[in-house]
Amino acid sequence: MVSQTGGVLLVETLRKTGLDRAISAALAPWRKLRAVHDPGKVLLDVALAVALGGDCLADVGMLRAESAAFGPVVSDPTASRLIGTLAAAGPKALHAIRTARAEARNHVWNVAEHAAPDAAGQVIVDLDGVLVLAHSEKQDATATWKKTFGHHPLMGFVDHGSGGSGEPVPGLLRPGNAGSNTAADHITAAQLALAQLPKKYRRGHQTLIRTDSAGGTHEFTAWLAQRGRWLSYSVGMTLTDAIHQAVLKVPPAAWTVAVEPGGEIRDGAWVAELDGDVLKGWPKGMRLIVRKERPHPGAQLRFTDAEGLRLTAFATNTTGVPIAALELRHRQRARAEDRIRAARATGLRNLPLHDTAQNQIWLEIVQIALDLLAWIPMLALTGKTRTWEPRRLRLRLFSAAGQIVTTARRRHLRFARHWPWTDAIIDALARLEALPNPG
Repeated sequence: MVSQTGGVLLVETLRKTGLDRAISAALAPWRKLRAVHDPGKVLLDVALAVALGGDCLADVGMLRAESAAFGPVVSDPTASRLIGTLAAAGPKALHAIRTARAEARNHVWNVAEHAAPDAAGQVIVDLDGVLVLAHSEKQDATATWKKTFGHHPLMGFVDHGSGGSGEPVPGLLRPGNAGSNTAADHITAAQLALAQLPKKYRRGHQTLIRTDSAGGTHEFTAWLAQRGRWLSYSVGMTLTDAIHQAVLKVPPAAWTVAVEPGGEIRDGAWVAELDGDVLKGWPKGMRLIVRKERPHPGAQLRFTDAEGLRLTAFATNTTGVPIAALELRHRQRARAEDRIRAARATGLRNLPLHDTAQNQIWLEIVQIALDLLAWIPMLALTGKTRTWEPRRLRLRLFSAAGQIVTTARRRHLRFARHWPWTDAIIDALARLEALPNPG
């Protein structure tokens, strides 16, 4: 009997995406002479453990206990030494890991039935900060803006829409006191995100960078505007006094009713575009769109609200689209919160190591685990199972028990017939098997 046999979905996804070969080739320079274990295999074993619910290096023991399903797995000290070696290599190791992930992503997007680009062929990348609490004195763990203690990494996710999950693209580890609206960090995160995408999505307005108000800085919007021929953007804006006064001057006829997905009218919400002096000092071609709506019952109004209505604003360089549709597109950035929740449930609840360089490697491992959890629905799942978050995937698919049976000198894996989701596992494995092999 073997536990966690549903985890073979992760193993098959590694094989069919080519990530196993790409990581092994990328980390070959760090393999010592006469070493028994491949550094790429070691790193992926830790990522598999994280995808199955682990939150520290020692949790790789759950794979080691089931070598019949997952193959030979290194000891805890060997895994720890590899993390230290890669951390000491610094940017070179990070670049190698990220390049391998980008190579595998390119293959996935070419073969997946449910690819990341939407119907219009556009890729949307959401950038957002994540607070990760620390309960010990770890390097760069400081007081955060929420008066907690820990780190403040900046993450980015490719939005798969309401019918799928999201892939992590950049992961930038920062001290806890890093500012939410630090333009340099947003620029770095955007560059890392673009490097993860296939080349054809890096220019030609096929990629949209979307952020909350933390990205609404002069420096970041100017950087995005300089790449206006290549990138679209939709960034939240802080409501300044100038914006507030401009909203008060908008005539009633200029307001357009907001819409919901599917085109339904949003009752009690309106949008309008601002122009004139309020755009002075901002990049040329930037459009400033404001939304006003009746607050929910019991909601407390803010100083920036006007006439009993709640105000929000965002900026974009997209043209030729009704402002109500642009506002809906920006509001759908809220799906990034779902991706962050999934990340917290997949190794980002805390950073288990002491040094910042080691925790940056851990952050890359978390992103590999999240990649696998996003690629399985894209490649192998259908219907409602495509929207299952990591916790549900683990409970219903990965935790299924099975039996290793040897007949005619061949080994077979049999799943329990009474398990309610055995058919979903078998169907997913069949779809993975039918995919073309990479390379």
